[in-house]
Amino acid sequence: MKISKRIIDMQESPIRKLISYADDAKSRGIKIYHLNIGQPDIPTPDYIYDAIKNYSEHVLAYGPSQGLKIARETVAEYLNNMNYDINPDEIFITTGGSEAIIFAMMTVADYGDEIIIPEPFYTNYNGFASMAGLKVIPLLTKVDTGFHLPDENEIEKLITSRTKAILICSPNNPTGTIFTKEEMEMVVKIAKKHNLFVLSDEVYREFVFDNKKQTSILEVDGSAELSIMLDSISKRFSACGARIGYLVSKNRNVMKGVLKLGQARLCPPTIEQIGMIEGYKHMNEFMKQMIEEYQKRRDVVFNNLMKVEGVFTRKPEGAFYVVVKLPVDDADNFAKWMLTDFQIDGKTVMVAPANGFYATPDKGKDEIRIAYVLNVKELEDAIKILASGIKEYNKRFG
Repeated sequence: MKISKRIIDMQESPIRKLISYADDAKSRGIKIYHLNIGQPDIPTPDYIYDAIKNYSEHVLAYGPSQGLKIARETVAEYLNNMNYDINPDEIFITTGGSEAIIFAMMTVADYGDEIIIPEPFYTNYNGFASMAGLKVIPLLTKVDTGFHLPDENEIEKLITSRTKAILICSPNNPTGTIFTKEEMEMVVKIAKKHNLFVLSDEVYREFVFDNKKQTSILEVDGSAELSIMLDSISKRFSACGARIGYLVSKNRNVMKGVLKLGQARLCPPTIEQIGMIEGYKHMNEFMKQMIEEYQKRRDVVFNNLMKVEGVFTRKPEGAFYVVVKLPVDDADNFAKWMLTDFQIDGKTVMVAPANGFYATPDKGKDEIRIAYVLNVKELEDAIKILASGIKEYNKRFG
């Protein structure tokens, strides 16, 4: 019997596809520095755990499909503290940011339609598009321009009669780039001209370094009817396993459509919403220190990478990722080899090959994505091991 073409064509995650090799290395007693996945090591705030422990309803019942009213009111208050003028009815709680993206895609486009996404991009956008039956049209950005957007004409060249939306992510995963206000305004201008939606992934909103500023789609003039903002508590509260996200839109037809999808899956997790509420109430007590810690990690990774011969990258402006160009023939083979054949003092490094973050064939073949989610000491050691691995790999295969 055959499985669906949708599944056959769906991309395997470059973030997780080397796990079997990592598991084998661990079984041989090798310690692995996981730089391949954005799983923070910073403890989840106690406020969230305490709220969950104190949940006292006798029946854990179905909640509203759009999320608990108090949860939506809490998110609205958080956004309105940034002067975004959002009411709770314009917020829809989802099962993680992933579901928010899938719901948005399915609401704005039909099977076979196209969505433009600047590449490299969060690899799971490919998977979500496959689930929704959409075709990803990549908009190439380049490391030598800091992965910022090309000009208006280059974007408009990609628009066809099947284009329904542009998806942007700022601060960006995997590049760490923050799109400027002018870039965000350009995207909205193009969307208005061509009657497109803008899906804006803002999961890393607070993860901004060097006194830069993130511009939300919610603050761009003229974006109200065409925009859907996508968000999650996973990274903000170091709570990836909680699976709570949400989308925000002032377009009533979008919100009605999303509600139909939400009703079909019943409701988002209730207890985790309770934890989220306390996280937002107390975020000013832990967020500043968290961002300072990630900026230290960014600096350690970037400064040490710059010492490695043949490596090229740009200093990330936000999030906690960096795309790095390596002096190797094939980053896929190199990443696998680091797990199967290389170690120093019983330690090695796991990275994510960057080709999986591109939709254009052959792009990113010599690039990797690093997630700097370990403590400073471990990051320093990991980059030293990576540098030695590059030298040894090229000695054997270069």
